[in-house]
Amino acid sequence: MSRRNILTLIAIGIILTFSIVALLTSMAGREGLVLGLDLRGGTNLVYEADFTGIEEDKRADSLKGAKDIIERRINAYGVAEPVIQIVGGNRISIQLPGVTDIEEAKDLVGKTAELIFREQAMAGSTVLIEPASVGDTQIVVDDASDFRVDDLFAIGSGESAEAKMASAVYGANSTIVLESGLDYDHDVGEQVENLWVVATGDVEGEELPLTGAYLKPNCYVDVNQQTSEPVVAFEWDETGAKLFSQITGRLIGEPLGIFLDDVIISAPTVQAQIGATGIIEGLNVSEAELLAIQLNAGALPVPLNPIQEQTVDATLGSDSLRMSLIAGVVGLALLLIFMVVYYRFSGLLACLALAIYAAVMLMIFKMVPITLTLAGIAAFILSLGIAVDANVLIFERMKEEIRAGKSLGAAIEAGFSRAWPAIRDSNISTLITCAILYWFGSRMFGGAQVMGFAVTLGIGVLVSMFSAIVVSRTFLRTSVFTPVAKRLWLFRP
Repeated sequence: MSRRNILTLIAIGIILTFSIVALLTSMAGREGLVLGLDLRGGTNLVYEADFTGIEEDKRADSLKGAKDIIERRINAYGVAEPVIQIVGGNRISIQLPGVTDIEEAKDLVGKTAELIFREQAMAGSTVLIEPASVGDTQIVVDDASDFRVDDLFAIGSGESAEAKMASAVYGANSTIVLESGLDYDHDVGEQVENLWVVATGDVEGEELPLTGAYLKPNCYVDVNQQTSEPVVAFEWDETGAKLFSQITGRLIGEPLGIFLDDVIISAPTVQAQIGATGIIEGLNVSEAELLAIQLNAGALPVPLNPIQEQTVDATLGSDSLRMSLIAGVVGLALLLIFMVVYYRFSGLLACLALAIYAAVMLMIFKMVPITLTLAGIAAFILSLGIAVDANVLIFERMKEEIRAGKSLGAAIEAGFSRAWPAIRDSNISTLITCAILYWFGSRMFGGAQVMGFAVTLGIGVLVSMFSAIVVSRTFLRTSVFTPVAKRLWLFRP
């Protein structure tokens, strides 16, 4: 047996082992396969963007910014594996598994995004005077006079420490209302310390917070001429310029936190007092591009109008999954029986290669991850047929070579070389079809299922080529050095 064949067998063994481990253990924090809305149940929402008043060259960035805001908000809410996609050039499709209340789903999406600037707190420390439990939305402290609405503060220390936002502060009874419930229990005497306070300034005698409401929607990525590093350039309106000048004037050498949907996205150090324009440094290119989109989206949210609202019952999803799995198992069993009965030992090797193919496909589904839908299951089952089709072409060529009097080794090599052009052309044609389906699906209303089918089938075609050309060929080459090779009737139906 050649050294090349031995190394290939070792590589196949490593791939198979890795695939099995990936399927049996938790990879990157994911448990099991990601099921789509039609299998798990939940809510599907489709929104159409209203680009009125937005320049055409800024619409794509505005829509991307809106998608990012929605995704962050839903992830913060705790919805498992949401699927949020831009469809066409003006729609956002949102699938929320497990959320079967349309009004609840709309509340997740419909909130107005808020960009707010905060400075690090120089004071503001107190202690709990009443115990607080998991889920409580307010705490009672010794002194709440240094806390304001929208301040970010820390409660407790060690493993039970957590950061919360103040939605209301009542100084009379020293109560702070939280924007979300507590994650841990806290005892009397635990520290409550301000981390970030809303940055404010004085405009015509009125104290105003610095928010994205005063940003002009023209932020862009530039390059610092001195350092050649990417920066984000921005511009304020008249009120924002006054506030920003006052705030940066007192924060020279200190960080200024930029929060989007109460999540910090940047905390640059103020280098000098800034007025109407400024830059944000310390970012790489991708971070700078994303921040510019977020700032523009925060300053000028794209109005989103719901055009489709649909709930999928979880019972329907589980029934569909069960029937699909039954169909897949029955079809696979019939396929394996046919291959073994008709192609004998070659068919048995093809079944082993098919098992490796299935393990690799499921591993890819789990690690990418690919959301598994009914359309995806259909594509997976179809790709099994494509994987077997390549083996059928090879085995038929081998059969002809053996009947022509060639040895088993020569028949194997001739069978693969002569079947390869047909396998290559058919699979390339299928991949082109997948690309066309994906392209149309990304631009059509409700095309997520089409896109999922195209992606799953495309991956299946690529893995099937590996299965037929590498795995099956290596197994057949190995069989030449076994006693089975002396019984040609096992290879010639």
